Amino acid sequence: MKNGLIRVAAGTPRIKIADPAYNVQELLRLAADAEEQGVRVLVFPSLSLTGASCGDLFYNETLLAGARAALEVYLAKSAHLSLTSVVGLPWESADGVYNCAAVCARGKLLGLAAKTPSVSEHRWFADAPRVGTVTVDGREIPFGTALSLTDEALPASLGVVMNEGICADADLICVPAHEPETVGAAARRADAWVAESARTGVAYILSYAGFGESTTDSVCGGQKLIAANGTLLANALPFSNQDLLICDVDTAKSAKKAVTDKIQATSARKALPARPVDAHPFFPSDPAALSRHCEEILAIQSAGLRARVERAYAKKIVIGISGGLDSTLALLVMVRAMDALKRPRTDIIAVTMPCFGTTVRTKSNATVLCEEFGVDFRCVDIFDAVNQHFKDIGHDPAVRDVTYENAQARERTQVLMDIANDCGGMVIGTGDLSELALGWATYNGDHMSMYGVNGNIPKTLVRHLVAHCAEEERKNGNPKIADALFDILDTPVSPELLPADADGKIAQKTEDLVGPYELHDFYLYYMLRYAPTPTLLYRLAQESLGGTYDDETLKKWLKIFLRRFFNQQFKRSCLPDGPQVFDIGLSPRGAWVMPSDASSALWLDEVEKL
Repeated sequence: MKNGLIRVAAGTPRIKIADPAYNVQELLRLAADAEEQGVRVLVFPSLSLTGASCGDLFYNETLLAGARAALEVYLAKSAHLSLTSVVGLPWESADGVYNCAAVCARGKLLGLAAKTPSVSEHRWFADAPRVGTVTVDGREIPFGTALSLTDEALPASLGVVMNEGICADADLICVPAHEPETVGAAARRADAWVAESARTGVAYILSYAGFGESTTDSVCGGQKLIAANGTLLANALPFSNQDLLICDVDTAKSAKKAVTDKIQATSARKALPARPVDAHPFFPSDPAALSRHCEEILAIQSAGLRARVERAYAKKIVIGISGGLDSTLALLVMVRAMDALKRPRTDIIAVTMPCFGTTVRTKSNATVLCEEFGVDFRCVDIFDAVNQHFKDIGHDPAVRDVTYENAQARERTQVLMDIANDCGGMVIGTGDLSELALGWATYNGDHMSMYGVNGNIPKTLVRHLVAHCAEEERKNGNPKIADALFDILDTPVSPELLPADADGKIAQKTEDLVGPYELHDFYLYYMLRYAPTPTLLYRLAQESLGGTYDDETLKKWLKIFLRRFFNQQFKRSCLPDGPQVFDIGLSPRGAWVMPSDASSALWLDEVEKL
């Protein structure tokens, strides 16, 4: 420290979940890099030795022992460094397992900070005292949710907290963190911690889990930020691929204030915003903001896919390409992911599978996209296979019922899965959030994949994402791709499972059957976000969309939305993994928890009385 200046850093190691022996080497690598650059305090993310996404493995003695052993390795191999490190791990004691951050300096363990677990984290982690001690190797060391340390090995008084609203009496406060990326989360974090630093008058160093932590539905971006006295000194945005964020902090200017601890309980249900509410809540109306919104979403989608491809050691990624909106968006994400991985686009296998309802327009657009992107493009005509299947099960193909339609969807999924097996690849799903809400997907058909990149994207937003990519391709001098994308945007949404009309045009239009996606996405957002009654949901729609739809139309599609939303939950109970783009969604792994057999009677009765 010189004249109050301390060089600090937040680091994002590229970890492997549940592999402490690998992870500790990553932490040591970054610690050595930081030391060379004169860093005195280095903060790693929460549970950085194991990964924060281990779930019920946190019960497992093997993982817990492996984490403790990895900490010992870190202490021994970093003893020659002059910096102080904050390293995350699960810590087991007689009272339970704690989500802890270990303060390490010159080979010594100086203290353990503990996180107050959220409601869901209580499944694995115990509550810790605000201030206490724990015995480690016969030595009493500080332990608690508000850890404050002064030691000759430290460059300044050091605090470690793992919850917003908890404060420690120190010049520097380290915050090891883990929070999946959702749209707008990076800006909200920066604003929150800048405000916290203004409130307390001290400096904060935050490190969020990064790319290696992405798994299942979570995508982690590795944001890092440093704030002091109400000023954002440095900020490494999510997906910037920056291992270390380094900044000089002036602790001499610290103006610490008396603060009161506060931990506010959060609830999934929130108070409704000021009215009128947004008619299109999934995306902003301002063109510049919409463009940024789309880029952020595409970054989350592609980062999640990259993580899954690497973890699965997938030699190829396979998609069924129809020339429709959803498969087009999925292909765009796949191209971004492979480019980021520096792998050839021929590692993408795009398969068109024409059958009874395929039109020249959609097949042509799919062909143009695949050829222009340079992917491995294949055509598998399933006409004969589906007709053979009809013979096998005794179904008359002249009867164009649900069997006629779903046999095609399931045959397509079988083809994709078998191609993936044949090439050591994985199938990428294309279904979107709106379809999942309405159950507009074939069970064990197009609703199944190894990773579904669109599962948190509503249909109305899919259009904007594809339009954004079309504009980008046009700016980048790729007119054939841009024209195909714009034509896809002009094509009616359809599963193309029934034959075309006499003019060869799409006869089966989705919105004629299930209703306007604009309405369904409105109902879906406000139902998931605020849990309103059907009456309130109807009133909100009247206020926001009444100029577009009359009351009877709003009521008709609200009834259909609620009926399908309840009756189709069983399809959502076995969804594949996919990136959680918004902080609401329908993933059965926590985003939306609902029994498959819940009755819709109460909700539908209320709609009838409107």
